[in-house]
Amino acid sequence: MRNKIHFYKRCLYLCVVMLATVSCNDWLDVEPKSQVKDKDLFSSETGFKEALSGVYSIMTQEYLYGKELTFGMLGVLAQEWDYQPMVYLDDKDYTYESIQTEIRIDSLWCGLYNAIANTNKLLGEIDTKKSLFTNPNYEVIKGEALALRGFLHFDLLRLFGASYAEDPAKKAIPYVTEYTPEVFPQKTVAEIVDMVLVDLGNAAEYLKSDPIYTGKAIAETTDNGYLMNRQVHLNYYAVKGLMARAYLYKKDYQNAIRCAMEVIESGKFEWVKQSNLTNEKMADLSFSSEHLFALNVVTLESRAETYFSGSNSAFALDESSLLDYYEGTQDYRYLYQFKSGTGLSAGMRYLKKYDQLSGDGSTVWPVAYRNKMPLMRLSEMYYILAESRYHTSGDVLGALNEVRRHRGIGDLGTGDLENFNSLLVSEFRKEIIGEGQLFFCYKRLNMPTIKRTDADMTGLGLYKLPLPKDELQNPGWVNNR
Repeated sequence: MRNKIHFYKRCLYLCVVMLATVSCNDWLDVEPKSQVKDKDLFSSETGFKEALSGVYSIMTQEYLYGKELTFGMLGVLAQEWDYQPMVYLDDKDYTYESIQTEIRIDSLWCGLYNAIANTNKLLGEIDTKKSLFTNPNYEVIKGEALALRGFLHFDLLRLFGASYAEDPAKKAIPYVTEYTPEVFPQKTVAEIVDMVLVDLGNAAEYLKSDPIYTGKAIAETTDNGYLMNRQVHLNYYAVKGLMARAYLYKKDYQNAIRCAMEVIESGKFEWVKQSNLTNEKMADLSFSSEHLFALNVVTLESRAETYFSGSNSAFALDESSLLDYYEGTQDYRYLYQFKSGTGLSAGMRYLKKYDQLSGDGSTVWPVAYRNKMPLMRLSEMYYILAESRYHTSGDVLGALNEVRRHRGIGDLGTGDLENFNSLLVSEFRKEIIGEGQLFFCYKRLNMPTIKRTDADMTGLGLYKLPLPKDELQNPGWVNNR
């Protein structure tokens, strides 16, 4: 019976230790003592709101999207940085079996499945408690929970599974749909993507009650403003964006186009204006108006100070490397999202998009810009559109140039499409540095190498993080390598 309880017991134990500061983690136990706490938590609408907030809180932790799945481990694996803390040197060389890297990988696995466990607990309770909710909170909370389950499984697949391009029939990870210590079987890459899309499709139906979709105005006096600020939740259009991302992964280009166009044509997300970037004390550094979905990381200021300044814990680029990202110094991203070091670090360039500003003295820095860790943005929809059209039909250049025009740089021409995958990566890496998506882009395209390294990514299976060793003891599980 040890194998039957191993999967969740191990992850939940490890994550409870790491989540000591998260407000909602006390109810994560699967031990009998948690039953009273569960009963209390899920006895009111407020409890369900807190439970959902707890999942987002888990995601903001540094061992997940608060660092490792954005600018930390995934940034290093994508060779985004010239300089990174010493603890990442093995990651940079794809030496996954080193002790520090193995611990980091285990934390990703356990942290993501722990968030899924909490999501499943909420989903297991909500349908029997529907009478607790005021409209439209039942539909929105259930929709977000389903979307989170799909989102988290999809990233687990992109981390630990083969890409669709490598082998859609290869066994990858389990898709866990219940709050239980039972071990779920490994599913193939294709099965996981299809299950992700089922959860996201169901989520989208529930989220047709989302104010961002219905257009209903929400004031702070309406349920204490609970349904305000939908960009820091997996809202309806973020779900559609994620569906576009998943359809692209499985090379279903027509559906990828359909979902991306729904987001674009909604008009809900506006390109950042240069006028909102030029004032260094008031700038929208993360281009927040373009976020489909971002996490609200309340400690982002201290993290930016730690990881993007002249300390030994910093991630940085040389000026020559930064210019290699961008075609010229007029690109808004080059101009406004990087800063120079000082003193002994004067030659280094640090990312600014996570810096927190104080305002210009007379005006405070807008709340809408604060503490945002973007996980999906408008520009990605145009890249999905371009790639999908390239493989089917339609205006590829128009989609790529739409992004470029809003970054202050000139249009591409037909000749630039000769090596499309290289062009796509070049455009994408300009946009999402420090956001964790570049490694996944290389992997999805099954590119033999990653820019700035000669490692044989496909030949050595380096796009797949190794499954935690203990999990391979589960009956019927196979090595993903």
